[in-house]
Amino acid sequence: MIPLLTERISRSISRKGAFVSKKTLIAICSLVCLPIVATAQSREPAPRTSWGAPDLQGVYDFGTATPFQRPLELEGRSEFTAEEAAVQVQRNAEQFAEGFNTENLTPPNYNNFWFDNGSDVLSTRQSSLIVDPPDGRLPPVTPQQARRAEAERAAGGLPARMHFGGIGVDGPEDRGLGERCLLGFNSGPPLMPSAYNNYMQVFQTPDHVVILAEMVHEARIIPLDGRDPLSERIPQWLGDSRGWWEGDTLIIQTRNFVPERGFSVGRPAVGPSPKMLLTERLTRADAGTLLYEYTYEDPEVFTQPFSASIPLRRTDSAIFEYSCHEGNYGMFNILTGARAEEATR
Repeated sequence: MIPLLTERISRSISRKGAFVSKKTLIAICSLVCLPIVATAQSREPAPRTSWGAPDLQGVYDFGTATPFQRPLELEGRSEFTAEEAAVQVQRNAEQFAEGFNTENLTPPNYNNFWFDNGSDVLSTRQSSLIVDPPDGRLPPVTPQQARRAEAERAAGGLPARMHFGGIGVDGPEDRGLGERCLLGFNSGPPLMPSAYNNYMQVFQTPDHVVILAEMVHEARIIPLDGRDPLSERIPQWLGDSRGWWEGDTLIIQTRNFVPERGFSVGRPAVGPSPKMLLTERLTRADAGTLLYEYTYEDPEVFTQPFSASIPLRRTDSAIFEYSCHEGNYGMFNILTGARAEEATR
């Protein structure tokens, strides 16, 4: 609804010879239109498919200013007050306002023009995406994981899952998987709101559900027909998923991830171990909301499971092609140029 409203406002303003950016219009509608939209949507029941299952289909926006972990200054507070929400929104807006340096690039090469990470906190006003443990924070890593991380640092090298950047490295294989366009850094599973491309689309048949992420156009095809999982000898970058319905909630369990796969649930990225299990839950709350919840279990990495909850907003926007380093020549040329510059010193 908001895209339609912004389009109408934009056309009206354009006729008067003025120009207002899409971001500004969305911000205006967030303040003016959301109460109207929420009221209208609450009256519309969640739709169902022709075969009677809850209809999860559509394009959804999961960008948000709500932080993944609860800010330390909000200890003990599971929800923002109105004032705290305003502070978080402002903090999010100012995060990259002046741009930031990446590696050795000068001047700063990114600012808010390039980002679309969500301009408001979640409608639930929860103070973190993590809802369990109750403190809204990641649980500690296990002693085993701490020893592994220390051994990796002592060896002078880090797994690709922990890399971002690295013009000083020798080859593309030493750079992060997201930079090499092998994986999307926010496309999941699980979905992780990030800097941009926070959109996903759901397709549905009686026997399958497909979750298409805009980031790196990754598509997960999830069988619902009770078939056996893949052999552990055939790990998958996106894991091996199986789904089923429990009432009106779709349950998806995913395991058997490629060991090099990293999850940006912590800094630096961690996991997975062979014991990792991801359980996702999708519930169509109303015509405009898809509730996305997940529980992340990896007893070799974290001392306890943790769970997150993200209400996804249905949108009339389309999923756009994500052309990431076409042919990866950009990566090759960056490293070649860096080596040539070093040779002149």
